[in-house]
Amino acid sequence: MNKKILIVEDDESILQLEKDYLEANGFNVSSASGGSEGLEKALSGAFDLIILDIMLPEIDGLEICRKVRQISDVPILLVSAKRDDIDKIKGLGLGADDYIVKPFSPSELVARVIAHINRFERLTSSSKEEVDIIEIDSMKIDKKARRVFVNDKEIGFTNKEFELLTCLAEKPDNIFSKEELFEKIWQYDPIGETSTVTVHINRIRDKLFAADKSFKYVNTVWGKGYRFNK
Repeated sequence: MNKKILIVEDDESILQLEKDYLEANGFNVSSASGGSEGLEKALSGAFDLIILDIMLPEIDGLEICRKVRQISDVPILLVSAKRDDIDKIKGLGLGADDYIVKPFSPSELVARVIAHINRFERLTSSSKEEVDIIEIDSMKIDKKARRVFVNDKEIGFTNKEFELLTCLAEKPDNIFSKEELFEKIWQYDPIGETSTVTVHINRIRDKLFAADKSFKYVNTVWGKGYRFNK
């Protein structure tokens, strides 16, 4: 596989466990135990995925995530010992692709890493496809360039936000459950993870509404899921 993973984790035993399992599955793993070193390595652009502990000395994982997202769409998986949703919401809002709570199964971590790398590669592959444009009133989605415009002004979306918006806009008036959306975008079992979809949908709404106050097409269908009303 020869994919490069960066682990930023200050707990040596957890770091070693993650490293051992990932290397056993063919990954090339680098590590950092502090936030400053982790940030420097993360910004190097040398990795296919970054695993970030949130609680780190010097610079926390959320700040590292924020700075990486300013220059790169590399998949980021946040790790935390906290079970409440506050850090999860913050991390996903800053552009993290996933969130896993300690203690976790090393095999689950490996499965998530593989899923995110495979998906990112498909999204960034250089396959020659025709330009696919979705235009709905003031919004235009350029699927090939992965760009969104509202009133001719570009709006920045993270990878997962872009995929969710495109998924909904491609099939207007279809109702997608949270579970369906999670499986389509994150591509693994959604048990206990559907709040991730809610966070991303809210971020999409906020960005579209900020660009055009009349844009209210991403609707909640109570008890069923979400629908893009054309």
